[in-house]
Amino acid sequence: MSESPQRSDQSLDPDVHLMLRVKEDDAEAYQALLVAYQPRLQRVLQCSVGSVSLAEDLVQDVFLRVWRARKTYLPTAKFSTWIFHIASNVANNAVRDRSRKREIQVGGDTSNSNPGFQLDQMAMASTGTLPVRKLDKAERAEMVQFAVEALNERQRTALLLNKFENLSYQEIADTMGLTVQAVKSLLSRARVNLKTLLQPYLDDGQAPQNEGLE
Repeated sequence: MSESPQRSDQSLDPDVHLMLRVKEDDAEAYQALLVAYQPRLQRVLQCSVGSVSLAEDLVQDVFLRVWRARKTYLPTAKFSTWIFHIASNVANNAVRDRSRKREIQVGGDTSNSNPGFQLDQMAMASTGTLPVRKLDKAERAEMVQFAVEALNERQRTALLLNKFENLSYQEIADTMGLTVQAVKSLLSRARVNLKTLLQPYLDDGQAPQNEGLE
C-alpha cells in the first residue's frame, strides 16, 4: 500500500519524528498527530464534500489509513504533505461516489434541492439563458460549495490546499505529485471556472468575501 506522493522532501520536521514513533506502535505519538491534524483535515474535507458528518467520517478514514500504513512509512516528505496526499485521495473518492449515486437516482428529481439540478441551473445562468436572482449569504455559500464540487479532482484539490491550508505552490506540488507550474495552471483554471459559474449570482461580479475562494 503506497500512500506517498512522488516528490520527496528530506527535511525531518517534528511531525515526521512523531510518525516515526507511530511506526514503532507508539500510541501517544499517534494521538498527538490526531490532535494536531484532525481540525485541519476536517476543514479541508468539509469544504471538499460539503458535509460536516461526512467530513468527520473521512477524517477517521484518513487516520485509519495512516495507522495501517505506519509500518511502510518512509520520511521522504514533510508529514503534512504525506497526510494531505492521503486526504485528497479520500476526498476525491467520496466526491466520485456521491456523483455516481446522483446519476443513478430513480425518478430524475429536478427539484431545487437536487445538487445536480442546481449545478445545471448555474451553468445555464452563466451563459445568460436563465434569469438570476440575488442570493442570501447561506445560499451563496451553498452555491460556492456546488461550484467547487463541479471542478475536476485536481483543480478542486489544489484550490482547497491553497485556500484553506495556505500551502505553498511547492507544497501543493509535492502533495499532488506535480510540478509547481502545473499547480499554478490548475489554480488559474479553477478560479476561472468558479468565476464563470458564480459570477451571475454575486453582487457586482465579486466573489463572496467569506467563502475565501478568490
